[in-house]
Amino acid sequence: MNFTIKNEELESINGIATPNFPKYTSQLINWANQNAQGTRPKVVGQLSELFPEYEDSADNVTVQDWTQWYLKRYPNAIENATNKIYEQVENLKKAIQLIDKDLIRSWVEDLVISKTYNGLYVQKAILEKLAKIKNTTYRLACPEEESKGIDGFVGTTPYSIKAETYKVMNRLSEIIEVKMIYYIKTKTGLKIEVEE
Repeated sequence: MNFTIKNEELESINGIATPNFPKYTSQLINWANQNAQGTRPKVVGQLSELFPEYEDSADNVTVQDWTQWYLKRYPNAIENATNKIYEQVENLKKAIQLIDKDLIRSWVEDLVISKTYNGLYVQKAILEKLAKIKNTTYRLACPEEESKGIDGFVGTTPYSIKAETYKVMNRLSEIIEVKMIYYIKTKTGLKIEVEE
């Protein structure tokens, strides 16, 4: 079963109007926040734990009571998060001034040509080495398998191969249901971590 709930319906249920942000601004603020980590638990608390705690202690659950309850426990959180994000937005404003068509072309070429070549070359080298260690065969994934997050197989085991930075960069936005291989580029080659 599929269904939708319109913003107006949500507002009538929870009494909170959804802000109407100008086009692109919400995306940019979200992006700045991801870089600044302004709404991480260390700044604003673990909201998924705090809200149920509030609900359990409240006689009447309202946005006004939630606001008071939250701000009593984290009086500086909103301001601290705002400052972190604002600083990052200012950095983005400066960076945007540096972007012209030539810079975009360089970025696209780097992504499409260099990063693709290097990424696929690294994947192949890792799979080949792991196959030798395990005394079996390897192959790169086909497009259908790639759509499931699989980069290749060693024997019959599917693997996803990511740079070590992926552990930090992946903000719970992608779930890969296969074994992971992480690598770090060093001065002398690649350091590999294989999930078993």
